Amino acid sequence: MADIIQLDAVSKYNDLFGLKTLHPLVSVVDLSEATRIPKHFIFNYGVYALYLKNTKCGDIRYGKQTYDYQEGTITSFAPGQVTEVEMLEGVKPDALGVLFHPDLIKGTSLAQEMKSYTFFSYSSAEALHVSEEERKLISDCLARIKMELQRPADKLSKRLIASHIRLLLDYCMRFYERQFATRSVANRDVLTKFETLLDDYFQSDIPQTDGLPTVKYFADRVFLSPNYFGDLIKKETGRSAQEYIQDKIIDLAKDMIAGTGKTVSQIAYELGYQYSQHFNRIFKKNVGYTPNEYRKMQMA
Repeated sequence: MADIIQLDAVSKYNDLFGLKTLHPLVSVVDLSEATRIPKHFIFNYGVYALYLKNTKCGDIRYGKQTYDYQEGTITSFAPGQVTEVEMLEGVKPDALGVLFHPDLIKGTSLAQEMKSYTFFSYSSAEALHVSEEERKLISDCLARIKMELQRPADKLSKRLIASHIRLLLDYCMRFYERQFATRSVANRDVLTKFETLLDDYFQSDIPQTDGLPTVKYFADRVFLSPNYFGDLIKKETGRSAQEYIQDKIIDLAKDMIAGTGKTVSQIAYELGYQYSQHFNRIFKKNVGYTPNEYRKMQMA
């Protein structure tokens, strides 16, 4: 097994591929210019990275699955992620990318917005497929960042570099919106599976042993990352996956309160709540009445 490379500086990436480092915190890379081609390596990312792949030259594995990563695709990684890369024998890589350390954007508005770019936590089968026109826009953004890196640094350098990176990430967000739309049939299948899994969860004894279900629980069972799964559900329903789960719980709670003689504590326990007081607060927040008030209304 290959050694794990702690990629905590952009210079480590450039040194691995024999590329020049122009700035200690950010680098635009062109792997077609690489003077060294490692065959097999594992990165533990300590930087943000985004790559535009122009040709199929190897496999990237994140977790146990291989990326949906072919010609004309974009993948991105955030600090804390570990990926394994195996290059194809005899094939020279052809990819553009940008790597930047979190310190680069500290103090900028981009630092506050990074959490909105949820695609950094997407995983296998979730790469962004781009058209020729979209690929050109991404390449132009990377060229602007590189041009700024080649200029002598001044008091506006950091702000401009961060602005160009934000523009790049905004384009990726737009392209992912388009991809969600074009994959609507497959997305509906995921939503149907989610609904079935929700029903199965609450028809079993799992809530009493494992508690309330998490978004990750369902994402794992449809083989998607929690962020990608959550964004997909949001696009399809207008509600977050967490809101969707909570709405299901409230509907079940209403049925149990109105249709059974079980106590509120029993109902809370069967739905997965550790404390009935928590269930009471959530129910009142969503329905406008406490469980007991709701029961009395149904009996009137």
